[in-house]
Parts: sequence; C-alpha cells; structure tokens
Amino acid sequence: MKPCKDQQFDASSYVDAFYGTFDRVAGNANFHGLKPLPQMLSIGEISNEFLELMFPGRCGRDRAELGLQEILSAQMQEVCTQLKTQVFLACRYDDPSLDECEAQEKADSTVRKLCELLPQLRIQLKMDAKAAFDGDPAARNIREVILSYPCIKTLTIHRIAHELFKMGVPLIPRMFNESAHKETGIDIHPGAEIGNSFFIDHGTGVVIGETTVIGNNVKLYQGVTLGALSFPKDACGSLIRGAKRHPTIEDNVTIYSNATILGDITIGKNAVIGSNVWIKESVAPNTMVTIQEPKITVRELRSRTN
Repeated sequence: MKPCKDQQFDASSYVDAFYGTFDRVAGNANFHGLKPLPQMLSIGEISNEFLELMFPGRCGRDRAELGLQEILSAQMQEVCTQLKTQVFLACRYDDPSLDECEAQEKADSTVRKLCELLPQLRIQLKMDAKAAFDGDPAARNIREVILSYPCIKTLTIHRIAHELFKMGVPLIPRMFNESAHKETGIDIHPGAEIGNSFFIDHGTGVVIGETTVIGNNVKLYQGVTLGALSFPKDACGSLIRGAKRHPTIEDNVTIYSNATILGDITIGKNAVIGSNVWIKESVAPNTMVTIQEPKITVRELRSRTN
C-alpha cells in the first residue's frame, strides 16, 4: 500500500476571515492586548480555601502541630492574599482608568471589609449546616453535612460572593457563583439575598435568580427554579438591569422538587409548595399549593409465548 503523504496544515488562509469577527470597538468583549483577567482556576482554588477557613479540616489538611488560632491566622492570610490578587485584576480590567496603586488600594479595602464580615458569615453557615441536619433524617451528624452536602459548599461560596457583589466588585462574584455551580449543580446568582438556616436538599438543578429574596428557615428540594417571568425593558427596548424580577420567599417556606416560581411575587410565611407546580402569582401565608394528582391507569399485559 502506498504511504499517505503528510498534509501540513496552514492556518494563514483562514485567519483573515476569523480576524474579521473581532470587533475592536471599545467596551466590547475583546481580551487581547488588555490588562490580565481574573482566572477561573484561581477562583476555584480560593473557593476551597474559604471552605477550609470556615470549617478547618474540611479539605482534609492535617495541621495537628498547630493550635486553632494559628490555623485560622495562616488560613485567613492565605485565602485573603489570593483573593486580593484576583480582585486587583478584576478592578483594573473593569476600569482601565485606574492606575496600579488605585487598583491595589481598592482590592485591599475590599478584602479588609470582607474580613470584618467573616465572623457573621461563619455563624450563618453554622446555622445552615444545623438546618440541613435538622431537615434531613438521612444525615447522621453535622460533621457529615459539612463534609459532604453540596448545599454547604454552595452556600459558603454564595455568602462570600454576595458580600463582594454588594461591594460592587466586578467579575469575581459571578466567577465564584459559576465555580460552585460547576461542582454542585446549584446555580445561585450572587445578588440573591438569603436569610439564616437555609437548606437545599439534594440540590441538583436548583436555580435562584439575582433579585430573589429568601427569608429564614426556608427549605428547597432539587430542581426548584426561582426565576423571572419576564424582563422589563426601557423605551428603547433595552433590558432594565437590576429591577426586581424574581420571587420573595418568606420565612419557614418549604418548596418541593421541580417547582417553578416566576416573577416578582411573594410566597407567604409557612407556605408549602408542592412538586412540579408552576406559580406566577403570590401565595398567601399558611397555604399549601399542589397540582391535582394525575390519574394513574393500570392494565394487565398479555402474556408472551415463544
């Protein structure tokens, strides 16, 4: 058999057409030649470092030779140093007018503000873990919840991302969100406000939109969507960003699997929302909402003979 001739690939004939797709107008999503961007890989590593800070030993590190205060000091130094670098990059990319010193000062201020909030965030996360243990009879103890439940990882990252979002930090909060989403299947926008003792059971497929407000002692099951019914637009037809368009879930609400709740509506205190419902209107407190049970048909199959 005659050997095949090796055809050397030459990209030059294709580059011009591809190059033409790059709009060089300022403000568009062109990254080449601009300042360095934050890196998703680094954000994922920082997410794990925050888990280790909030729950020392969670990531399996053995520091038996150190006391707890020494462990916390070293861990806080490590994670905040890494975060400061990424915030610096995000600030310089988002606002090219900032010089290096201004961006460093902004990153330093952000990290210091976050550190002041860490005690409060840890208390909230302990309450979340307790809610998961109380809400799931399969949980053997709180340690198991912290080590293995996806909602704890997601809420650890979300509660940090939410504070950064409120501070106006560009890019980083959404990158944190996507890091947690990729690992747990739970998608919470960093703008969502979540109260104390929040539990997402199983979690896969849960979506919580930007302007969602969730009260205390709320429990969700897998596949729940707290989304927008429509997107408000201005007179020119452009989306109005930041307008309240997602639900408010009041205290002590339980929402079962695959329920879809859309729009700027309110689910009142102590309500129970059944599986697979589609809700576009507010629900009164102390109310149960379910869909009518489907009719099940059972029939005998004819036996098959060979």
